[in-house]
Amino acid sequence: MRKITLPERPDLAAKAADVGFTFAHMHGEPYWDETTAYQFTLAQIEDDLEGPATELHAMVRQAVDRIVADPALMTRLGIPQAHHALIADSWARSEPAIYGRMDLVYDGTGPARLLEYNADTPTSLYESAAFQWQWLEDQLAAGHLPTGADQFNGIHEALVERFRELFAPNTDIHFTAVANNAEDYATVESMAWAAREAGMGAHYTDLDKLAVSKKGQFLDAEDRVIGTLFKLYPWEDLLADDYARHIAGSGCMFLEPAWKAVVSNKGLLPVLWEMFEGHPNLLPAFFADDVAPALVEDGQPDPSVAQAFGRVADQFRAAHVVKPIFSREGAGVVIVENGAVTEASDNHDYDGHARIVQAYHPLPEFEGFRPVIGAWIVGDACAGIGIREDRARITQDLSRFKPHFIAG
Repeated sequence: MRKITLPERPDLAAKAADVGFTFAHMHGEPYWDETTAYQFTLAQIEDDLEGPATELHAMVRQAVDRIVADPALMTRLGIPQAHHALIADSWARSEPAIYGRMDLVYDGTGPARLLEYNADTPTSLYESAAFQWQWLEDQLAAGHLPTGADQFNGIHEALVERFRELFAPNTDIHFTAVANNAEDYATVESMAWAAREAGMGAHYTDLDKLAVSKKGQFLDAEDRVIGTLFKLYPWEDLLADDYARHIAGSGCMFLEPAWKAVVSNKGLLPVLWEMFEGHPNLLPAFFADDVAPALVEDGQPDPSVAQAFGRVADQFRAAHVVKPIFSREGAGVVIVENGAVTEASDNHDYDGHARIVQAYHPLPEFEGFRPVIGAWIVGDACAGIGIREDRARITQDLSRFKPHFIAG
């Protein structure tokens, strides 16, 4: 894994504008940055990223099976008791999922480690699936990449096949996101593009224009009944909304399904560690309430985790990360080293949620930036990667997206 300096395409701004990539430059800085790119070998991609991410997803499904059978655990993951049955029923009926993005720390030399899994509302889909592929083709044509260079990027094709697998031709699928958010709309449009290519009908409505009929069915902005809805809106917020009481009886299939509420949730991480302790692609993790006395008061952890924590106690006391079970773009994340906070997010929007603690694993540093690998899961397999990098140790909303290629 190397970071390679490359010439930026001279018509980059025009190319971005031509395809509606309106947020390629944000907040006075580039979001899409192709002045450098990350190079991988095929073995690194296949053995260290693709295979492990697919295996991790299978482990996640085993964890879901356990969580939905335990009401106390669902409560601990922040699922309102009134909606436990909705989550469990969604899983029992095998409601289908489309996609998710695992965030991994990887430096090219050791096993990739799971930082978290955004399996409900992951963004950066357009950049990963489409724009970085266009970059690869342009740079190959310009002679700036080695002959035969490739990219781990079958994301769009996998999405098309996933829709074909799940839905009959001409099925109408509705798509929704918060209005006037360019990044969210790009993700939704990328998903709708795949659905249309798979032979589906695709209809978009802003989230605030959805309605409920007198019969309890969901309606779009033109009062059409919604049978299948892809919503780029997190389940934890949806379940807190009054509209949630209509979900079970609406007859609407949600993408992502309700059971993803326990996957796109950092409470998943301590469950995974309990079930698969010592797995090379996991970092030790615990619910903060179970181990806080042992970390900040020189006390004892909860007896239920005492033995497992004892095996990694020195590692945690040296450095750990505190994360709210619900958060986005690093919000609420705190790094603690030797008992002192050494870095913290300025965003406190999620501070009211319960927390987990995870062993700290530093991101590799390349020229002052720290990359996180986003491994895209489509269906049950890893279909490609996207990379974001940040100057800070906590990857936040001003991170940059970087293209990658395979050579050597």
